[in-house]
Order: sequence, then C-alpha cells, then structure tokens
Amino acid sequence: MDLLEELRPLLAAEAAAEAPGAGVEPADLEQGVWLRLLEHTRASGPPQQPARWLRSAVRAEARGARRRALREVPYDPVADGPPSGPESCAERRALEAERRRALHAAVRRLPGRCPGLLSALMSRSDPTYREIAGALGISQGSLGPVRSRCLGCLRRMLMAEVAAPELWGKER
Repeated sequence: MDLLEELRPLLAAEAAAEAPGAGVEPADLEQGVWLRLLEHTRASGPPQQPARWLRSAVRAEARGARRRALREVPYDPVADGPPSGPESCAERRALEAERRRALHAAVRRLPGRCPGLLSALMSRSDPTYREIAGALGISQGSLGPVRSRCLGCLRRMLMAEVAAPELWGKER
C-alpha cells in the first residue's frame, strides 16, 4: 500500500512527540494507530485526509494510554509482597517465621565458628562487632573476613539446596 509508506514517517514523528506525555513507548502508539487505520479502512475505506486523520488517531491513542495508566497499577511480586489486609497478616507472619526458621536451621548446619558468628550477627539485640568479637573470643579485625567466608559458605549451601534437581537417568 502506498498510503502506509507515505504515512510511516509522519506516524513515527507524531508518536515520538506524544509518547513521553502518555507514558508509553512510541512503538506502542504506532501499533495502536496502525490497528485503528486497519479498522477504519475495513469499515469505511481509507481516510479522506490521511495526515489529519493520523494526527488525531495518535492523539486519541495517547489519551487512551493516559487513561489506562491512571487505572492500571503495575504489579511487582518482589516489591509488593503478599497482599496487604487483615486476611493476609497471619499468612504474612507465618511465611516470615518459616523463612527465619529455615535460615537459622541453615546457619546451624554451617561448619566451624560460622554458626556462632552468623547467629550473633542476626541477633535481635543487634550487638556491635566489639561485643561479638568478645563473646566469640576472636579479634575484632578478623570478624569481617570470617563473616565473608561464612556467608559464602551459606550461599553455596543454600544454592545447592535450592537448585533444581536433575532428571533421573540423564546422561552426562
């Protein structure tokens, strides 16, 4: 179609101009306008004044995108967490308690001084490095390197537990 090739640069420019105000990508606006043009062409043929029609269609798509943005709420399961409300408070507390129990159980399985050190670091009393070093009988300067090794060990241990199991009978 000659009309499409003729309108493509104008549509790209109009969409690029309207997209930031609508909070969408220019390509999304372009796609919506192409669909409008297809529907319009099927219903009543090509527009009489294509450039004018295209400009109004881009603005209409941008208005629609702004309206949708006001109604839609993005969902981020990591940041949002479980839904808030009276019915989910008990569930949330139970999940957090289970997470803490699993972490403390993993820390207890660590070798050497790691269980004592990481338990002290996770303590609700929030002891200082000086207090932890005194309780464990090690120098305060070595707490950082030991902590780093312990966290690395914990990370490797948890990754091995969480890793997806391999298929049985899988050849290597």
